[in-house]
Amino acid sequence: MKKPQFNNKKGGQNKNHSGFRQANFESRPKKKEDFAKVNGGVFVYSKPLTVAELSKAINVPIPAIIKYMFMNGKAVTINQLLDDEMIGTICLEYGYDFKKEEIVDAEHFEDLKIEDDPASLVERAPVVSVMGHVDHGKTSIIDAIRHSDLCSKEAGGISQAIGAYQKDHKGKKITIIDTPGHEAFTAMRARGADATDITVLVVAADDGVMPQTIEAINHAKAANCEIIVAINKMDKPGADPDRVKNELMAHDVIAEDYGGDVMTVEVSAKTGKGIDDLLDAILVKAEMMELKANPNRFAIGTVLEAKLDKGEGPKATLLVQNGTIAASDYVVVGEIYGKIRRMTNEYNAVLKSAGPSTPVAVTGLSAVPMAGDRFMAFPTEKEAKEIAERRALEKQKQERSASAAMSLSDLNNLVNAGKIQDVNIIIKADTEGSAEAMKANIEKQSNDQVKIKVLAASAGAINDSDLLLAQASKAIIYGFNIRPDARITAKANEAGVEIRTHQIIYEVLEEIEALVKGMYKAEQVEQVTGQAEIRHIYKISKIGTIGGSYVTSGTIKAGSKIRLLRAGVVVYTGELAGLKRFKDDAKEVREGYECGISIKNYNDIKEGDIVEGYEMVDKE
Repeated sequence: MKKPQFNNKKGGQNKNHSGFRQANFESRPKKKEDFAKVNGGVFVYSKPLTVAELSKAINVPIPAIIKYMFMNGKAVTINQLLDDEMIGTICLEYGYDFKKEEIVDAEHFEDLKIEDDPASLVERAPVVSVMGHVDHGKTSIIDAIRHSDLCSKEAGGISQAIGAYQKDHKGKKITIIDTPGHEAFTAMRARGADATDITVLVVAADDGVMPQTIEAINHAKAANCEIIVAINKMDKPGADPDRVKNELMAHDVIAEDYGGDVMTVEVSAKTGKGIDDLLDAILVKAEMMELKANPNRFAIGTVLEAKLDKGEGPKATLLVQNGTIAASDYVVVGEIYGKIRRMTNEYNAVLKSAGPSTPVAVTGLSAVPMAGDRFMAFPTEKEAKEIAERRALEKQKQERSASAAMSLSDLNNLVNAGKIQDVNIIIKADTEGSAEAMKANIEKQSNDQVKIKVLAASAGAINDSDLLLAQASKAIIYGFNIRPDARITAKANEAGVEIRTHQIIYEVLEEIEALVKGMYKAEQVEQVTGQAEIRHIYKISKIGTIGGSYVTSGTIKAGSKIRLLRAGVVVYTGELAGLKRFKDDAKEVREGYECGISIKNYNDIKEGDIVEGYEMVDKE
């Protein structure tokens, strides 16, 4: 069991800050042994230990440990590092339970795996996002839930910004996030924000499943969100809920009354019919999920939206996911920090504190954060400022390195290292039939160690939504009988998303099969090494034609692959037979030097021809 180093102790309380919270951080890791101790018969450690270190920690002689490991078929030395399995085996042999403790620096608080004492946990409200095809009634449903009039206030009746609201239903709260669409939802996920527990998928009963409905399903599944389907517009004459359920089955969203586990509710945002049933369904699903949090700790959560307010300065809507945030707290948000000056709810009422699953608008930050940024509260300004500065420096380093997305070579390396179990793939093809055929065949390539997950398979060109989903899920996009346009290619390169195109399905399957088996070889690409201009022709018996040449750029290498260009047109492709400097063989000749060149199996060279050398290298 892994336990983070900075954590509340048994949900304890500290009256020094706001009267009810406690923070126990290690803002920097320990310098030496990094915690190795025996406490109550449980050996707790946080890193691989040598035989000598383990001996000292559990008070067992070094020779006894070495002998025990030898008797079990493993020869170890005094300074050899022991892995987790070895440490656990030795501990059990000498009467100790064992537990590995994970140390997380305070500046990496988004990586914190919070494990509170069960006694300190309380039930929290479910966080619900509402998604679906444009004009199917997402905001109208929220409007009906809140008995408000959000829809009429929005340009063209379309959501323009993320809003977060709470609804009381049967004595329990439900937090609802109204997103502008699945792309915003996924853009937040690309920044590491898994803020939603349940997705309400809105489908119009008279319109059925549409392209954006499918995209919303794919994005919700990629986020591992529970799905509840709200079949809206049941007041319309052409309403057909059975048709909607049948269409959803094609996308693995199977209603309960069709033998699946997805709850469906028939509603009409216009008349209010079924809205209470939808709220009931959300509460039932939340109860099944057993959503809990510890209010007695400093808050941690996600930025839902942020802007620069002319009157109040930087303003952010935060979703508290664990702990409690107070109006006087210092918070680190992304790479910025500040002291909360004013905190309000969706009705603009001033709050002194807010617990888990509560959305709040705050002012007092030093700059405008980005939607999806993680935040955490700290007890002092000094600590918050220090951590924000360290996070800013780390972000600069990360921006200089590769994107979060992965190439096929990256995935192959992780598969070989045993560090990845799921490979995510998005399929775009020329027809729906091709897409479905590829999906079925690709998923069959999974084995016990690696699972191939096709997040989406559809016909049509690769679009921005596909790139967002790939970036958020570290997926590879496969195009079958299609090619991305220049704009999409440029955006994919910028985001670090790999797009692989094929025209023969078995090539795709062979590539993925090799990946799953950990045998994928990186794609080879051509790299030009240099060019030489032929200025004189020499014919030598038993050797053939020699071109007296001048290297105009790069380097010409002996035995390399070459192309012979005449007036810009490739007239021959082959290999160099010989490369000389004066009378001596040369391994390579650099720019600015003369050389003699002969081409294997080709003598028809002319003055003015260009010899271009190239080699095949692994694509980065």
